[in-house]
Amino acid sequence: MQPVYLSFVFLAGLIFGSFLNVCIYRIPRDLSIVAPRSFCPECGTQLPWPQNIPVLSYLFLRGHCRSCSKPISLRYPLVELTTATLFLLIASRYGVELAAFKWMLFAAILVVLFWTDLEERLLPDECTIGGSIAGLILACFIILPGFIGELVLPDASRRWQSLANAFAGALVLGLPIWAVGALWGYIRKREALGLGDVKLLAMMGIFLGPGAGLLAVTLAAVSGAFIGLILVLWRRKSARNYELPFGSFLCAAAILVVILRMPPGSLLDVL
Repeated sequence: MQPVYLSFVFLAGLIFGSFLNVCIYRIPRDLSIVAPRSFCPECGTQLPWPQNIPVLSYLFLRGHCRSCSKPISLRYPLVELTTATLFLLIASRYGVELAAFKWMLFAAILVVLFWTDLEERLLPDECTIGGSIAGLILACFIILPGFIGELVLPDASRRWQSLANAFAGALVLGLPIWAVGALWGYIRKREALGLGDVKLLAMMGIFLGPGAGLLAVTLAAVSGAFIGLILVLWRRKSARNYELPFGSFLCAAAILVVILRMPPGSLLDVL
């Protein structure tokens, strides 16, 4: 892979990460992501372009707003650097191919959902449902591997088999978890799993397919249980009432599966 291409991808990731920060803040608050231009969340002062340079502006301002001197959340440079790093890893693995675009888009959606769930306990429909639609469209052009498509539609084209795998992934991931969550919530008389989590699972299934999607769910469940137990003990909270941002664990696990597990060859065959 040429260093010039990777450098361009990393720079694009930084810039796109800055836009994702806008989405993370504004979408849960039902604000437009287009206008007005970026502003300080504390004092509302609109920021000139020199204060909007990814990462560098945060360092130059020493993490404080120039107008009101209030601290700027560390989340801003973290999102920018994380997005750039994910784009770089995806480009290194998948090359200059349509599959790389698919996984960069998926990673960007997951970054937004990770932080909105972590900060607001919210998984916006704009990302889950919108991401599901995008995933289905991409499944028409990039083969999503899986045996279900061939089993259910043995004589159909690979496009229809790919779409069948995407729909199967949504059902396999979303439906059982919804059923278990509904039953557990009925027994405990409180919501155990929000519909936002179910929509996120369906989107993950559409992008990853049933096999890789189940792997991501398993990783999220194990890591969530382990870290959740640590947080409950550390903060001395009741495990019954502690609300764990499970969507954030799902997002992190899905990104990990994309980078380490998804086979490049089967996803680069453009129909």
